[in-house]
Amino acid sequence: MNTIVFLTGAFVSSHCWDPWIEFFEQRGYHCVAPPWPHKDAPALVLRSRQPDAAIASIRLADLVNYFTDFITQLPGKPILVGHSLGGLLVQLLLQKDLAVAGVAIHSVPPAGLVSFKWSFLRATWAPLGFFTPASRSFLMSFPQWQYAFTNGMPLAEQKVGYEKFAIPESKRALRDGLTGVAKVDFKRPHPPLLFIAGSKDHIMPASLNHSNFKRYARSPSVTEFKLFEGRNHFVLGQPTWREDAAFIAQWLGRHV
Repeated sequence: MNTIVFLTGAFVSSHCWDPWIEFFEQRGYHCVAPPWPHKDAPALVLRSRQPDAAIASIRLADLVNYFTDFITQLPGKPILVGHSLGGLLVQLLLQKDLAVAGVAIHSVPPAGLVSFKWSFLRATWAPLGFFTPASRSFLMSFPQWQYAFTNGMPLAEQKVGYEKFAIPESKRALRDGLTGVAKVDFKRPHPPLLFIAGSKDHIMPASLNHSNFKRYARSPSVTEFKLFEGRNHFVLGQPTWREDAAFIAQWLGRHV
């Protein structure tokens, strides 16, 4: 039985994967979505701790090491499916030959790739918080959530998503995405890798995901790209998520 390790992105609880776990377990996969360090609590509890010094201490290298240790304790190499910063973790962990395949959903790009789209700059400026102390964790306000994650959705759905999933985040981990810790050797052979992008994503625009995908052009390995119309950054919880999951399942069936 193939194992899927779901890698959660920034700003949200690992419980965003719960419906995905059920979907893929019904198709014969064993699934796990390990929470990040210091985030193994309900979203409401984590928000009540804001500012959270433990969460603020998380670095990108810590996450790479944490998930490396988790994966190497599994009985075999898993499939990695990551969203947002989890998509960057997928790319970094594939470089370490820790998986049989990877799927990067609306991925944060590796170091050296940026977008100058206004939506990207607006959505990322506050979380990076360059002029604020890194020792204080960042929690999106509801208006920031509406713009960066749930744009285009009905207000009631935006509120439900925020209450269920929004949590404090580490500015250090986000800033590390701009450093050598997030560097990827795009020419290096890697297990099959699929990029998923959404046409309505403000914080990780589809154009940035496509630029990330194109950087792998000189690799001899399978690297593919799929754009879904109408998806924002809350893609895991949009009503259309089953269509995305079904596409991923079909892709995995061809490559794993």
